Amino acid sequence: PYRVTVGTQPVWDDDNQPIASVFYTFYERSDVPDVSRRPLLFSFNGGPGSASLWMHLAYTGPRLLRIDDEGFPVQPYGVQENPHSLLDVADLVFVDPVNTGFSRIVGNGKGEQFFGVNEDVAYLARWIGSFVTRRGRWLSPKYLIGESYGGIRSALLLRDLQNGEGSVAIIGAMLISPAFDIQF
Repeated sequence: PYRVTVGTQPVWDDDNQPIASVFYTFYERSDVPDVSRRPLLFSFNGGPGSASLWMHLAYTGPRLLRIDDEGFPVQPYGVQENPHSLLDVADLVFVDPVNTGFSRIVGNGKGEQFFGVNEDVAYLARWIGSFVTRRGRWLSPKYLIGESYGGIRSALLLRDLQNGEGSVAIIGAMLISPAFDIQF
């Protein structure tokens, strides 16, 4: 049994003004009395420029898009239970980076604050810290999972979250076909 929360959470600038709205889908088991020790997994798709849709509906979420052996949607279109979902062992946060899915720049935000490898990692590290604080999950073991460019993002987030402002202890990361051969 689980509950799902979809929403947005701001990214703030140094003056505590919102500069982006980051969309997320959060799955948490509803039968766990004490979530303080339950793992929390932040999930990122590739791209750059891809929302968390495929990690969500093709790999780790509690439901899968119905597809055939060649990867084409099966009619009637819909979803099915995912027997391999990670929700049995961790609560899942699917994150849509700025300008993907429903995430957008707001207020006085500017593209150069988000679009670049270091900029991407910097604001997402702050966003994760805010999410953990707002959900009261500082004691939860935290993990990252990333596919393709999300693998690069996860590796760099490990560095920034461990050593940066508002440090968040990350226990580990799972990299799915990481795109480490990209030249920056």
